[in-house]
Amino acid sequence: TSEDNTVNIKDDDKTSKESFSLKENYPNPFNPATTIKFEINKANRITLEVFNVNGQKVAILINNELISPGIKEVTFDGSDLSSGIYFYTLSAGEYKDTRRMLLIK
Repeated sequence: TSEDNTVNIKDDDKTSKESFSLKENYPNPFNPATTIKFEINKANRITLEVFNVNGQKVAILINNELISPGIKEVTFDGSDLSSGIYFYTLSAGEYKDTRRMLLIK
């Protein structure tokens, strides 16, 4: 019986990790704006930030806001930034995921 419980716990962990999904931005490369999509399966406080290659935060797109479940889109405008590689990170509770995007001017 304890083996069954262990399997169930692993399944629950897998489910919770898949309850959030950070998608690839589009277009990528972009100039000056791009759309970042993510999906959440349960309401949660979300933070979405953009960093440069040096790890400096250059934008906060969502700041610890309670977001309802579903597929969401956020537009990022890089007009004030220089060309280069940037990273966007989605944080929601225990979940954190980062993707790369390229700004070409």
